[in-house]
Amino acid sequence: MKKWLSILVLSILAFSLAACGQQEDKSKEESKDAKTDEVFKIGAIPDQNAADLEKGMTAVADYLSEKTGLKVEFVPSVDYAALVTGFQRGEIHMAWFGGLTSVQARNLVPDAESIVQRPRDAEFHSVFITQPNSGISKLEDLKGVPFTFGSESSTSGHLMPRYFMTEAGINPDEDLDGKPNYSGSHDATYKLVESGAFKAGALNEAVWEAAVNEGKVDTSKVKVFYTTPAYFDYNWTINSNVEEVFGKGTKQKVKEALLSITGDQKDIADLFQTDSFVETNNDNYKMIEKVAKDLKIIK
Repeated sequence: MKKWLSILVLSILAFSLAACGQQEDKSKEESKDAKTDEVFKIGAIPDQNAADLEKGMTAVADYLSEKTGLKVEFVPSVDYAALVTGFQRGEIHMAWFGGLTSVQARNLVPDAESIVQRPRDAEFHSVFITQPNSGISKLEDLKGVPFTFGSESSTSGHLMPRYFMTEAGINPDEDLDGKPNYSGSHDATYKLVESGAFKAGALNEAVWEAAVNEGKVDTSKVKVFYTTPAYFDYNWTINSNVEEVFGKGTKQKVKEALLSITGDQKDIADLFQTDSFVETNNDNYKMIEKVAKDLKIIK
């Protein structure tokens, strides 16, 4: 009898352990499935028309969803700083940054990586604009002129224009007609100069070219008088938390999807003014970081 009871107890114990093991495996499986339910959130600096940005970035989200199997969603940001903060908190998993904001974001998230850019971003330019009859033909002529930058955190709308003005002997904080204005976006900059609210301004070359091609700016009222030397600028920067949240290999999978974009994806091509993307890396933005530190825009 005792022997039979012992066998019964052992059988019950074995069954209980097996059930616990199955429950644990089920929990792990459920946990794994829950992981795939996470939304991969992408963002972009709000440097141009909000409707155009929403349309193009939603197209990017849809394309990445299709190519990677992830649930991808575009999350708009109210300003540049908000996007950097969202990235720092891990709420934005990948962002289309300018050179300066990518450096700021990577300083806050050290293992983040700039992975993809447009071919033109390896040799990007800012343009300085003015009214045709202003008498301004070179940077030195900006002395005593009411002037507008774009966003304070913009590479092509502030950082690099400020740098090249300084190189030409113009201190934007002392030599203009009052303090410089910050319009907040590139399209706002050309509209302010076009209207005569400011005599000159600086903005992203790609946005200017698109505005001219699409008839959004009246070139009888505003023109380019100076184009800067080349520098590295915009890029897709991916957060350091993506492998943990979405699984190993996610970074490479997303990178390959971005590199597979062509001109056939019209809404994407229209927003980014390109029919392809190429690889980049953090080292390409060392000049941007140095300029930002020299100008005391970042520490």
